[in-house]
Amino acid sequence: MKNKGTLFLVQAAAIAAIYVVLTLVFAPISYGEVQVRISEALTILPVFTPAAIPGLFVGCMLSNILGGSIPVDVIFGSIATLIGAVFTYKLRNANKFLAPLPPIVANTIIVPFVLRYGYSANLPIPFMMLTVGVGEVISCGILGMIIYGALSKYGKGLFRSKQTV
Repeated sequence: MKNKGTLFLVQAAAIAAIYVVLTLVFAPISYGEVQVRISEALTILPVFTPAAIPGLFVGCMLSNILGGSIPVDVIFGSIATLIGAVFTYKLRNANKFLAPLPPIVANTIIVPFVLRYGYSANLPIPFMMLTVGVGEVISCGILGMIIYGALSKYGKGLFRSKQTV
């Protein structure tokens, strides 16, 4: 693939597809007040390629649609992942341990409000921030850093680092 636009599109589509598959395979823990969305581990990928930004956004949007989420969740849940992906990309040259923080923070702040006002969840917002935040730490902070380590060590040719958004 010599065309950078084609490479970008293929990478974004592949990341979106993997996100959807992981979300739906682990559906019982991917949705709700207490969730560990395994697919959120992929939010580490903007460190390696900017194609991950639209890939994660589209993947999250499709996952929410296919998972039966309400429109408010489809929109704002996807925006939370998009915000996390954009800021992970911006931190790509910083300390590697900062990379999972943007999606953790974005989802911890946004998702509880979607749960409360979109789904009428009766749990207190601070409690849902805790439960969503813990799930994000597991998926982004732990699983995402495992992916980071594997790609840093074994995936050198998988993504081209000279791409920019």
